[in-house]
Amino acid sequence: MWSPLGESLQRPDAILAISAHWVTRGTWVTAMTNPKTIHDFGGFPQALFDIQYPAPGSPALADRIQELLGVPVVLEENEWGIDHGAWSILKYLYPNADVPVVQLSLDSPKTAREHFELAKQLRPLRDENILILASGNVMHNLRLIDWRDDSTPYPWAVDSNNYFANNL
Repeated sequence: MWSPLGESLQRPDAILAISAHWVTRGTWVTAMTNPKTIHDFGGFPQALFDIQYPAPGSPALADRIQELLGVPVVLEENEWGIDHGAWSILKYLYPNADVPVVQLSLDSPKTAREHFELAKQLRPLRDENILILASGNVMHNLRLIDWRDDSTPYPWAVDSNNYFANNL
């Protein structure tokens, strides 16, 4: 479903990816011109580790994000890149990896409400032809999943899902 969506969307000038897989203390933004593909998982088939998504970065977009947020933003230049929360979707939306991608971290001390308020500050990017892509789940542990069709969810997973569905 991602491929047809990518074909139907207006081509963005750049993408701001916000993935639940990059959690930091403070708000961080990738600012390098050639971000690496991050394989931030383990225990999966080699084919997943072989995937590369060599999209360019955009230091100019990173600067714009810092301007919009009005808070100290650490412009990460070496340690991160595009993680699987972003590239696993982008490789289908834009398979040529030819749209610049900047990634924004989640700030671990911030509450959900504070992150929501931060997200509202990024709203002007939509009018600047920047696609804002947010991905991730509230929680998941692929090692605990029972992949049989007849399996029932763990009670703690149902409780968590109900909590977030009713409180966010």
